[in-house]
Amino acid sequence: MYKKEKSIQIKSSASALYNNLSVLPIAQKNLTYFAVIHGSLVNMVSASTDGLNFSHRQLQSKEGGLVHGTSLIMQASWCVLPSRILLVLASQKGIQMYESDGSIMVYWHAMDTPEAQTAEAVFARGIAATGSHYVCVGSSTGSILVFNIPPEGTNITVSEVLEEHKDPITDIASDCSEDKGCIADLVTADDSGLLCIWKSGEDFKLIHKISSYGVTCSSVRMWSGIIAAGYGSGQIQVYDTASAAVHVEINAHARWISTLDVAPESGKLLSGAEDSFVNIWRLFRNPESKAIEVEHLHTECVIDVQVCGGKFCDPEGSAFAVTGYDLSEIIRYVQV
Repeated sequence: MYKKEKSIQIKSSASALYNNLSVLPIAQKNLTYFAVIHGSLVNMVSASTDGLNFSHRQLQSKEGGLVHGTSLIMQASWCVLPSRILLVLASQKGIQMYESDGSIMVYWHAMDTPEAQTAEAVFARGIAATGSHYVCVGSSTGSILVFNIPPEGTNITVSEVLEEHKDPITDIASDCSEDKGCIADLVTADDSGLLCIWKSGEDFKLIHKISSYGVTCSSVRMWSGIIAAGYGSGQIQVYDTASAAVHVEINAHARWISTLDVAPESGKLLSGAEDSFVNIWRLFRNPESKAIEVEHLHTECVIDVQVCGGKFCDPEGSAFAVTGYDLSEIIRYVQV
């Protein structure tokens, strides 16, 4: 069971974007960083683990280092690599990478805009760190840019472009478990519902494609050889990474799923949706059959809130935070 804690106020409200919350726990400093998007701004809050002390910062979307207020941010996420942590913003204009506290921009990548005016929007969306030194960012064309990140400095380069998707990328996730011996360690999702499973490395290798069934996959997570995908139908599909087979199908929510998250140390799965509900599940493999199973642990109704982001605040999943459309606070829950 979880109980509601004191909320964290933010400078401006959360935009109606799915996956609109990123959390970075920093255990050695007893701090937790939160990031929530409002239009062309990112509200950043660093909070002490006891919830008593806060520090606020707002990042403005920039174009080539210049402030450009009309560039809407589509996603913000901390990318944790063995050698460094970057805050990555994906917007209509391009991709920005900052030091973890948002103080210094270390890289800017402009999106390719078509010369002729088209009705289709151009943007970046879907962010994940994978392997020892890669950050992957998706785009509205379906391509995925793979950035090679040095241990320090600004010499960041595009090492590869993955072209398997034909529809805009919605989300990207990498395997967050300690077991890195899995066949694949990256999954990408798009607006049609198609999932691509990859093995990262010097050359990224496509392992499986999981066909779409006509519903957008809005959020996806990967843990210990298991993929959990949330869809606009309110369903969660749980796949085996090695075989790409569906093991569990959950009618989890009444409306569009807006966020998924996994606690790497426990296998807890968080799902949040536009129906104002947040569910906590547990993913595990049956020791005898090796089949993937899901256990429901907790349901929280966030009254009168259209949930648009939800994240665990620690690796064990003993606390989580939620954002809602047009809400100027981050709602926190802790396990009791």
